[in-house]
Amino acid sequence: MTTALFSHPDFRAHVTPPGHPEQVARIKAVDSALGAPAFDTLLRREPPICSEADLLRAHPQDYIDRIRDAVPDSGWVALDADTHLSPGSLTCAMRAVGGNVAAVDVVMAGDATNAFVACRPPGHHAEKSTAMGFCLFGSVSIAAKHAMDHHGLTRVAIVDFDVHHGNGTQDILWDEARVLYVSSHQIPLYPGTGAAHETGAHDNVMNIPLAPMTGGAEMRRAYSDEVLPALDDFAPELVLISAGFDAHAADPLANLNWSTQDFAWLTHAICDIADAHAGGRVVSTLEGGYDLSALAASVAAHVGVLMERGG
Repeated sequence: MTTALFSHPDFRAHVTPPGHPEQVARIKAVDSALGAPAFDTLLRREPPICSEADLLRAHPQDYIDRIRDAVPDSGWVALDADTHLSPGSLTCAMRAVGGNVAAVDVVMAGDATNAFVACRPPGHHAEKSTAMGFCLFGSVSIAAKHAMDHHGLTRVAIVDFDVHHGNGTQDILWDEARVLYVSSHQIPLYPGTGAAHETGAHDNVMNIPLAPMTGGAEMRRAYSDEVLPALDDFAPELVLISAGFDAHAADPLANLNWSTQDFAWLTHAICDIADAHAGGRVVSTLEGGYDLSALAASVAAHVGVLMERGG
């Protein structure tokens, strides 16, 4: 078995204003890192543009229509202070969703043990009816719903280690008993949600708030003591990862002190859960990470572990 990589030039078509942290240069850095010889054995796949039916798994029709109608013919338009649309943004975001759905299909079919979707824009802040935090559509939430609706799974785990709380994923899946959503994130920090008492309608949400300046050792303890036992008890049939790398000490948008090696450790730990319960099935997708060098190195370490575990 192997690791599948979903990437596409369209992910460079979502253009944000000058100085915006969620910039085209991010995906260029990731593509460059994963173009190194060490990644030659990746099963490279083209992510399709998703269907509207895929989007409707997480978002109402009127929201999809509002996003489509807001796409400009040139330049960009602001949906809020952080979230923008350019002429290529809708295609880009729909291909990000399509890549996540296709990655689930590839892994469930046994064509790859695990997969990484190198996409943008990110998705975990997109609520059911609100674009925010650089995000338009809830890619990972949609992938989880696809896995359950199309493949008949009854236990899907999502591990979100982006430094920001995935308020959108939590909103979309709040009442979904078949999903365990686990998020570790810095608090206080944008978007201001993710307190430990936010546990979902079915105790299906687990939030792990981390204080500013939390380092890798503290993170490893939190995962070992709280997250991994909860995942083990849930016994997921598939593990999805919202892989944000902005908890890195070098990241300019937050104040956690993780290292590249911490992301590798965490990837191994998540794969251990997948090996124990899900036949190793993991689908990971890019969320945040805004220092280009740290992002490239962390993605390389993350995908390197997926390849090691999927080989």
